[in-house]
Amino acid sequence: MSKDEIAGPTEPGAAAVTYATYLKVNELLSLQQPLTSPPQHDETLFIIIHQVYELWFKQLLHEVGRAAIALEQGQVLLFGRIAQRMVKIQEVLTHQVDVLETMTPVDFNRFRDNLNPASGFQSFQFRVMEFRLGARDVGYLKFHVHDAAATSALQTALATPSLYDQFLHLLANRGFAIPKSVLGRDVTLPYTSTPEVLAAVLRIYRESEQHYDLYSTLEALINIDEGLLLWRQRHVAMVERMIGTRRGTGGSSGVRYLANTLSKRFFPEIWEARNFLGDGESSYGNGKSSSKAHD
Repeated sequence: MSKDEIAGPTEPGAAAVTYATYLKVNELLSLQQPLTSPPQHDETLFIIIHQVYELWFKQLLHEVGRAAIALEQGQVLLFGRIAQRMVKIQEVLTHQVDVLETMTPVDFNRFRDNLNPASGFQSFQFRVMEFRLGARDVGYLKFHVHDAAATSALQTALATPSLYDQFLHLLANRGFAIPKSVLGRDVTLPYTSTPEVLAAVLRIYRESEQHYDLYSTLEALINIDEGLLLWRQRHVAMVERMIGTRRGTGGSSGVRYLANTLSKRFFPEIWEARNFLGDGESSYGNGKSSSKAHD
């Protein structure tokens, strides 16, 4: 092909779809509206970082919905691909903290007071994600009583079987002895681990070659769980670096409250199984009783 034959971009017509109109770029760029007067340079960074978080939360919820359908339909390979994407997004969320930490505590405190009583704690999309993964707590609804859209999203998520619920139904469909009390539980309530589910998880790990697709699904689930844990840990360290042990803008005890969330686990039996795997493993799940399983 000669130089004369190399085609350049086409000039769009007045009504044509363009990069800017498809992505709503002008509308997007109008959404950063700092509150501080006189303006503080780093407030724009703070706003953009958190708006991007909310966009990624939206995408994660989009992926969780598809992942739940994949498990419901027994499409474990598709679930694994979706889970991998979710973990990559979680890695981006964690690395965004690096950008936020280019702002010093002095820079942050120049506009922090104007955020009161707003707080990241109030992110309803993050709470919906927790609900969809399996951490149910109706107590969070009271923080959104004045936001009809947020309340509706939270109530819908609360009434929908979680990703872990779908996985346990998959195990039952594959012949594992999951109790009816687990399969028919009230999904609006917090999930409680059971010896039977732990035994099923241990069997999959110990017979991984016979159940390799389910073994891979277990690892995909714990990757998601760990991804959120790593983000929480990074976030806690960043908050302490910024404000020390001062109270949060939303009224919480700040870093002490956030540190308390590090104990959250969405898929408890998958974590608990680690206590019984490896050299010198317990007989738990091998047909012998083990009274220490839930001590």
